[in-house]
Amino acid sequence: MVDLLIRGGLIIDGSGSPGFRAHVLVDGDRVAIQRGTADGIVARRTIDASARVVCPGFIDLHSHAGFTIFGEPHHDPKVRQGVTTELIGVDGISYAPFRSREERDRYIWLNAGLNGYPPQAAHWLTVGDLLDRYDRTVAINVAHILGGSPVRIWSVGWHDRPASEEEVAEMQSVVREAMEAGAWGLSTGLDYPPGSYASTDELVALMEVCGRAGGFYHTHTRSSLRAQSPLLPWEEALEIGRRSDAPVHLTHYYQPTDSPAGRHAYLELVEDARRDGLDVTFDAYPYPYASTTATILLPDWTKEGGPEGIIQALDRPADRARIKEELSRRPARQGWELGWLTNFTQPDNVQYDGRTIAEIAATRNQDPVDALADLILAENLGLTWIGAAPAETAIPAFVAHPYGMIASDAILLGAHPSPRTYGCFPHVLGHFVRRERTLSLEEAIRKMTSFPAQRLGLPDRGLLRDGFRADVVVFDAETVHAPASRSDPRQFPQGIEYVIVNGQLVIDQGKNTGALPGRALRRGRPAT
Repeated sequence: MVDLLIRGGLIIDGSGSPGFRAHVLVDGDRVAIQRGTADGIVARRTIDASARVVCPGFIDLHSHAGFTIFGEPHHDPKVRQGVTTELIGVDGISYAPFRSREERDRYIWLNAGLNGYPPQAAHWLTVGDLLDRYDRTVAINVAHILGGSPVRIWSVGWHDRPASEEEVAEMQSVVREAMEAGAWGLSTGLDYPPGSYASTDELVALMEVCGRAGGFYHTHTRSSLRAQSPLLPWEEALEIGRRSDAPVHLTHYYQPTDSPAGRHAYLELVEDARRDGLDVTFDAYPYPYASTTATILLPDWTKEGGPEGIIQALDRPADRARIKEELSRRPARQGWELGWLTNFTQPDNVQYDGRTIAEIAATRNQDPVDALADLILAENLGLTWIGAAPAETAIPAFVAHPYGMIASDAILLGAHPSPRTYGCFPHVLGHFVRRERTLSLEEAIRKMTSFPAQRLGLPDRGLLRDGFRADVVVFDAETVHAPASRSDPRQFPQGIEYVIVNGQLVIDQGKNTGALPGRALRRGRPAT
């Protein structure tokens, strides 16, 4: 007797190959594929999938849910999309390892507008201790990538200066130990201090260690380089991969709205690098809305020294005047009039949730910079900003490109998050596959399953094959879609009826069962 029989579905196995009719047997946390008749199979539960698609669970290589999932372990916004595995620690922002609780807590505070706070006081310092907290306590599987910022804090601290040879050697030891503890690679967020203070040479040295351990380079690139050349941030990433002999993954890769280079230049950059022998891939999200902490809008010098530096700069009249003068020289119109703020917690400020900075400033009768600065102070750095990016007309080319995969970059904070938070994966299925025919269903599922599993290095997920882990999604290809929108973003998708994680039904006929079968996935170690 098997635990579950998914009978007669159109199996799209994640490889990109055409679908076929068969049955999926789930026994424990493993699957088997049965072609032909299922009449002799005895199962504790049977799901009739004769009018449904059955595929592997979706793997999200850009997740900011590392803390929110502690407070909401059922993880409805993502598991209802069919997501069964997520990678945390992205953008150079991981919350282990740290030398002390004080440094860890300061770093949590610095990034409160991006990742929020854990619902209870943190009690870990190492990668291993953090991963232990996800085992069988959350709905989905969690993989961890080491962030460049905690590595730099460990050795260099919070200030913008070059690392010495001794400090680089110490950082290499930190990377080595994190990889041994189960991290899958090194991530950077080269717009987020203090990791953004790392030079190209420093990152090459760290990636040499990471690559030898089997990891890859997952990078939010250095956008400040765009002032010199529109493609230079991504060229730096490729240089790091070439010099360190490590694979490169360009996360949330897109053509910026103000880029003088067209989408073909960005895609050809990846194609040319692969022809030259570099293992490079990218992910893209399918909406024209970026999302990050509101402190990203402030000049970099305000962030040197940690979160206290931002507070002091916003509070000092001379520094506030300098901030206003510097921002006045930026093309800020789009940021003020198209981007909106969310994650307000103070009662007097909740009225501003989902409104643009220009609208808020007009309501408060303030200059937009003063309004932004005052609200960041009032919310103790915890504001989230959603802006207009990438270039909307270029999105289909990135979503469909064979070297790209789908990742949400979802920030689960505030009443008005980016709609991709609730809609990323079903939006691809409903809009880009069924409505626009930008790519085939088989190719879309490959980009959500086996391709991210291959990039990450997961040995037994991402495909529906005999003996693989039982992470499975059953959905209606004719109705699946994401109703989440700019004005009403917190809407669950429709058409995704069953989601199975490690053999257990988490979504059953569209309802969350409350099961918490998720596991921490450690590189080099089997999930138990």
